[in-house]
Amino acid sequence: MALKFYTNPMSRGQIARWALHEAGADYDQILLQYGTTMKADDYLKVNPMGKVPAIEHHGKVVTEGAAICAYLAEAFPDAGLAPAAAERADYFRWLFFAAGPVEAAVTNRSLGFEVTEDKERVAGYGNYDRVVDVLDAKFQADDYVCGTRFTMADVYGGAQIVWGMQFGTLPERDSFVAYAKRLTGRDAFKAAKAIDDALIAENG
Repeated sequence: MALKFYTNPMSRGQIARWALHEAGADYDQILLQYGTTMKADDYLKVNPMGKVPAIEHHGKVVTEGAAICAYLAEAFPDAGLAPAAAERADYFRWLFFAAGPVEAAVTNRSLGFEVTEDKERVAGYGNYDRVVDVLDAKFQADDYVCGTRFTMADVYGGAQIVWGMQFGTLPERDSFVAYAKRLTGRDAFKAAKAIDDALIAENG
C-alpha cells in the first residue's frame, strides 16, 4: 500500500515533503485546499483538526510535523535518519525543543502575544529572546542536531530556522544562516522545494 501524503504547498506540508524525500519514501500526493477540501468530511476522518500535513501508512495516520518526521525516520531505516544510541538524547531533546518552545515562541510573537516576566512560568518556554539565544548557542556549537551527522531532527528543527529567517519570525544569526545553508544545499531539500514551488506557481 502506497504512503498517502495530504498537503497544501503553502503549509507546513513542505516540512513533511522534505522528510519524505530524505527518507526515500514513495508516496501518493493528495492536495487539499484551505476552507474546502481540508475541512471536508472525507479529510476530517483522516485528521479531525482539518489541517495538513498528514500521512497515512500501512493503514495508520500520522499528523503533526515533528511526529511525521520521527515516524518516517523509523519507518524507513535504510535512510539512516533515526538516531544512533549515543545520539538519542540530543535527537529527542532538540526535536521537541523545536516542536514546543520554538514553535510556541515564534507563533506567539507573530500573533502579537508578548510574555511578561511574571507570566514566563505559565508560558513554559519563558520568552522569545531566551528561546532564540538557546537555539543560537546550540548551532554555534554543533553543525547538526546530533553533532556532525544529519538526522531527521534536522529536517523539523532546520525547517523552523530556514522558514523562520525567510519570513522574519527568527533573526538572521550567523549560526542560523550557516545551518540553513547546509540544509538547503541537500538534494532532498531542493527536490522537495522544487515540487512545492511549482505547485504554488501553478495555483497563482
